[in-house]
Amino acid sequence: MDLVGGLRRVIASLPTFRRAHRIAFYLAHGGEIDPRPLVELATALGKTCYLPVLHPLGHNRLYFVRHDRGAPLIPNRFGIPEPRLRSPAPVWSLDVIFMPLVAFDAAGNRLGQGAGFYDRSLATMRRRTGRHPLLIGLAHAFQQVPQLHPAPWDVPLHGVATEHAFHPATGHRHA
Repeated sequence: MDLVGGLRRVIASLPTFRRAHRIAFYLAHGGEIDPRPLVELATALGKTCYLPVLHPLGHNRLYFVRHDRGAPLIPNRFGIPEPRLRSPAPVWSLDVIFMPLVAFDAAGNRLGQGAGFYDRSLATMRRRTGRHPLLIGLAHAFQQVPQLHPAPWDVPLHGVATEHAFHPATGHRHA
């Protein structure tokens, strides 16, 4: 199955995506799945899209900033394009955050590129009661592994979308 078409179909079928208004994406880097077709879908459906921006002082954290089609992007210190930092959205105010990954397991554990940006940025959710965004990894089906061993600071996903299906994390309800 075509990766782009399959992933788009899987995401479009998720009730949480259809209900969501504020969605954070990422711009692919180093072999990550490119979510731009999902950004286009979200934009066409009238959703507000956000992109991660590195903390300017090097605290290895991300801010999520609204991004409109055609707005300029500036390469960050890793060469990844990002919007100019302005009025970041609080993490809890987002409905869905799509995240890149290298590998995932059925429990919702995610292996990223190793810098821990998402884990540090989402750590406050563990201490906060109330509203939280749905965390969805984007992956090729072959990136699923039998088991990952998370560190205590790793923030688990609610599920992972591949070109074939949505895989809710064990213990989480379907998105």
